[in-house]
Amino acid sequence: MYDLDLLEHTDTVNELLARYGVKFGIYKNNTFKEQLFPFDTVPRIIEADEFDFLEKGLKQRVVALNLFLKDIYSEKKIVKDKVIPEDFIFASSGYLAQCEGVTPPKDIYSHISGIDLVQGKDKSWYILEDNLRVPSGASYPMIAREICRRSSPDTFSDLHIEDNRNYAKLLRRTMDNVCVDGGHTVILTPGRYNAAYFEHSYLAEKTGAHLVNGSELIVQDDKLYYRNYDGSLERVGAVYRRISDEYLDPLNFNPESVIGIPHIYDVFRKGNVALLNAPGNGIADDKGIYYFVPKMIRYYLGEEPILNNAPTYLPFYEEDMKYVLEHFDDLVLKDVAEAGGYGVVFGNSMTKQEKKDFIELLKSEPRRFIAQEVIDFLDIEILDGNEIVPRKADLRAFVLMADEPLVWKSGLTRFSRNPDSFIVNSSQGGGFKDTWVLSH
Repeated sequence: MYDLDLLEHTDTVNELLARYGVKFGIYKNNTFKEQLFPFDTVPRIIEADEFDFLEKGLKQRVVALNLFLKDIYSEKKIVKDKVIPEDFIFASSGYLAQCEGVTPPKDIYSHISGIDLVQGKDKSWYILEDNLRVPSGASYPMIAREICRRSSPDTFSDLHIEDNRNYAKLLRRTMDNVCVDGGHTVILTPGRYNAAYFEHSYLAEKTGAHLVNGSELIVQDDKLYYRNYDGSLERVGAVYRRISDEYLDPLNFNPESVIGIPHIYDVFRKGNVALLNAPGNGIADDKGIYYFVPKMIRYYLGEEPILNNAPTYLPFYEEDMKYVLEHFDDLVLKDVAEAGGYGVVFGNSMTKQEKKDFIELLKSEPRRFIAQEVIDFLDIEILDGNEIVPRKADLRAFVLMADEPLVWKSGLTRFSRNPDSFIVNSSQGGGFKDTWVLSH
């Protein structure tokens, strides 16, 4: 049902995206690489009833993950009741001992959750991973839709598509909900050479929040202040941070950080500022903890999961290790601490020696990896030159938590430009497209 007129504007849309600096960068091996994020004008279309189903499942999952984070940094009931092994929690690189006993404003840990899903050829949806630290990507479909509206306005007036221009309003509502003592809301960026700097600046513009770096924030008397253009100090009540936990505060986390704010975590700990998302969320991002999310839903909510995980095995468990070794060629192995498509290997793509070396590593560090069945993604159409071709794609859905969880009726659809690849990440050369949620 996509509009042919819109397809004819593909080059124009990408030229405008390049002009606006819609880029994606990543550091790997001490090298910063920045590239354009190619946009495809063939939209992903999700029927209204199907999105209603996704919405229920996403809300359920994010509520359970928030309860898990609150529990794991306080009473640890889920560990005491042996739902999750204790050493599995504390061995995670995402667990931060500094967060023990610290409760964020209104008990909200993950204010913005990016949940990655794929649709199998059986039309079922599967959760691939949860991103609860600093999930990025919402700005790309926002600006792409904005430019497509200019290029083909009739497309959006004639078709019943949910308007995705409300993301900034939802984000502002989310930030204001936890803002302390009526202070300013700021978006904290590491700077121009961060992978998602375009998003930082774009969201600041759209929400009306100040875009700041660490040098513009200062702690005095257990409160956080923003240094204004005239040198005066303005109270800050909420920080939407785009800085990883370890670099946030050199006096509480990594002492070598030059982009963080000394004592900002002390201000947070005293309840004098909200940090979005809360430090310590990395424990819920851990791909090993992902295995336990269906159990969390049953444990905290007393409900059956609405959305399924991809079938996953933990070599940490002897029984699962046995299965992984017996079915190695049929599985995809993931390093639990990696992201952006890195640390992902397919058993059937390894040489005999690579397989031998990997199995030795797996046996020596079983907590480091998970194994999953390879889901045969549903192919979706993309425009490749002048030809429509099928490619693998995922969907990052955004759930914003204020008084209740709200699912943005849009999302970031990423696709592989390689016909033989299942890896769709932008850092691996993938592109993105708009996600049209049809209205009732």
